[in-house]
Amino acid sequence: MMNSGYTGKGTYVFPNGLKYVGEFKDGRYHGQGTFTNTKGDKYVGDFRDGFFNGKGTYTWGEGNNKGDKYVGEWRDGKHNGQGTYTWGEGDNKGDKYVGEFINNQKTGQGTCTYANGEKYVGEW
Repeated sequence: MMNSGYTGKGTYVFPNGLKYVGEFKDGRYHGQGTFTNTKGDKYVGDFRDGFFNGKGTYTWGEGNNKGDKYVGEWRDGKHNGQGTYTWGEGDNKGDKYVGEFINNQKTGQGTCTYANGEKYVGEW
């Protein structure tokens, strides 16, 4: 991230097209903000020390995860805690998982509802 001591609200645009709009503390993303990239990915939510931390929503743009969405808890830039992941494209289009995550992986208690109406409730 940046080396400056920006503190308060602002916008930072990187030469490669990444963009952050929100709160800064000591030159890091910290507080509420929105992060976007050139693929159309977008995160809106809490930041701490430059990472997605707290509650937030990430929506994928182009690529393998196009149209997917995660709404829930984050720690150090990864899905950690309770959350909902909805698939937007591909073979899993319309599937939805609600439950626990650790380091971006489904774990613990959760429910996966499939687009065809089937449902799994239990441990992951």
